[in-house]
This record gives sequence, C-alpha cells and structure tokens, in this order.
Amino acid sequence: TPKGADVVKPSRSKELPPSDPDWLYVRTASMVRKVYIRAGTGVGGFRKVYGGQQRRGTQTKHFCKSSGKVARYVLQQLEEMGLVEQDENGG
Repeated sequence: TPKGADVVKPSRSKELPPSDPDWLYVRTASMVRKVYIRAGTGVGGFRKVYGGQQRRGTQTKHFCKSSGKVARYVLQQLEEMGLVEQDENGG
C-alpha cells in the first residue's frame, strides 16, 4: 500500500477516510471485476462508478466523482502485475 493510504479520502463526497485498513485491496478487487465485466473502462469511468452524492448541508445533494488518484494508482499496479493492459484506442 502507498504511504498515506490510511488518511486519504476515496471521494470528495466523503467526510472521513475509510475505517477499514484493507479498503485499497477491496477497491482493487472490485476494479478488476469491473474491468473483466466491461473491458475498456478507464480512470474517468471508474471515477463515475465510485462517485456518490455529496451532502451539502441544507442545500440539495450533488453528485461528485471519486478520486482519480486512487483509480489511476490501482490501474497502474494492475498493469505492472499483468492483469490489465492499455487499449490501442485509449482506456
């Protein structure tokens, strides 16, 4: 796991970092499954999938995407292990 994985928030909509110390491994397994089901998914697609409703107090809720750094890091690690590869058309 990278340094600071215990203090980083996986999305702008979250108020606190995850309480599970293995959250990065769970996210990685979920992303591998999603790549298997729907090939060609990139960082932007994963940001949309793992995004959520941002609570803004008395204002209406607003959808915001998740962290791109987490998705990019996981995809880079999976590419180093040989589980995913980049598409010729991008993604």
